[in-house]
Amino acid sequence: MWSGGNLPDRNYDEFVVSSFLTDSLMPNTTLYFPVVQECEKGVSRWIEIPAEGAAHENKSPAPGVKLLPNP
Repeated sequence: MWSGGNLPDRNYDEFVVSSFLTDSLMPNTTLYFPVVQECEKGVSRWIEIPAEGAAHENKSPAPGVKLLPNP
């Protein structure tokens, strides 16, 4: 959770995540991270995860990371 005070719309910041993921995750799997973005003028819920095999046409898609095999 961001707790650094107000971040005006005209500004941006980069948020980095570092983590260990279990060895049981398979290559070409997509991990989704539902996000709720709170702004001065309202809230955006980026929480929609596509169904398996469905196109990514959600109105408020959750950000995702596709896992690639080790080179």
